[in-house]
Amino acid sequence: MPHAIAIEGLHFSYRTGREILDIPDLKISSGERIFLYGPSGSGKTTLLGILAGVLSAKTGSVQVLGRNLISMTPSQRDAFRGSHIGYIFQLFNLIPYLSVVENITLPCRLSEERRKRLNGKPLLDAARDVANHLGISHLLSENVVNLSVGQQQRVAAARALIGTPELVIADEPTSSLDHDHRERFIELLFENCKEAGS
Repeated sequence: MPHAIAIEGLHFSYRTGREILDIPDLKISSGERIFLYGPSGSGKTTLLGILAGVLSAKTGSVQVLGRNLISMTPSQRDAFRGSHIGYIFQLFNLIPYLSVVENITLPCRLSEERRKRLNGKPLLDAARDVANHLGISHLLSENVVNLSVGQQQRVAAARALIGTPELVIADEPTSSLDHDHRERFIELLFENCKEAGS
């Protein structure tokens, strides 16, 4: 099975003398589910940011879906992420002046490749489907600032999943949910990823 992620000789620091990441070798196959665990400040969010192309390392090789992110410009990484990666940000990064449905459909509005993966399904129907799977279809016309934190987290997940990205990266996707809802949310996330082939 091909590697979805292949890292070699990755070093990353925000400032000189304080290395955050030193990863000599990491390979993750397509179809694998990986849980990243470590104490606060250990570099989990940094690594996920590098894999999503939000951050760029200066040394090493970071191959994601067969493309070396380190050799890309920032705008090329943004376009690549928009077309191929569903990223659930730790702080959601929802657009506050947009409605729920506008936030969910944003990746497909920005990426022709994501739109093509809808296979002719109207964008609003695709948004309704993914929102329904995550239990937020009744909120589509709401403004995201009026939602609870848990509801916002589901909107962020729906946005990441629409248009069947090949890779889904979730940074602390259950951090804002109470214990009873965490397991169900992860199940929903996995179900949606499996259905999408992500």
